[in-house]
Amino acid sequence: VRRGLSRCAAGSSANGRDGAAPRTLYKGRRILLKTASLRTDRQKARADDLLADPANKPLALAHGAYQKIISCYAHEDRRKGRGMMAELIESLAVKSGAPGCPELATLGRTLKRRMGDVFAFFDHPNGANGPTEAINGRLETLRDIALGFRNLDNYITRSLLHTGGFRQAIQTHL
Repeated sequence: VRRGLSRCAAGSSANGRDGAAPRTLYKGRRILLKTASLRTDRQKARADDLLADPANKPLALAHGAYQKIISCYAHEDRRKGRGMMAELIESLAVKSGAPGCPELATLGRTLKRRMGDVFAFFDHPNGANGPTEAINGRLETLRDIALGFRNLDNYITRSLLHTGGFRQAIQTHL
């Protein structure tokens, strides 16, 4: 979504430089990527000025979609948040859903294709991939440590040494 927000902003050639975002958009990018409810009054005024400019219509569309996605995930009632997300995905996936910002249509098609993955957040409370990533990180470290061993027995021995697999054997013999 953030990449689409940047592309929609950069794609507007109102300043005569194709592909280059106006300096004002560059300065306001952090404000636009912030959740609307967390902005200060000054940031709200700055964001409103940027989004009110007719040259930034694609940016306004992308920003609106971004804020809606944030509100879907932040909604207190997961069931209602899931429904809001489904409506948003359907509206973005339609070809005429985001005129002037083809990146949003691409985002909508991608979200529709991966709808099951997106809805998993709403269907499984307290679900996280942290434990899986932790195990994967340890396996990668272990693989790096034992790299270069051609003999499987030496690989297993080195792996057990690193993970503490010999500790129980050493303690039982004492």
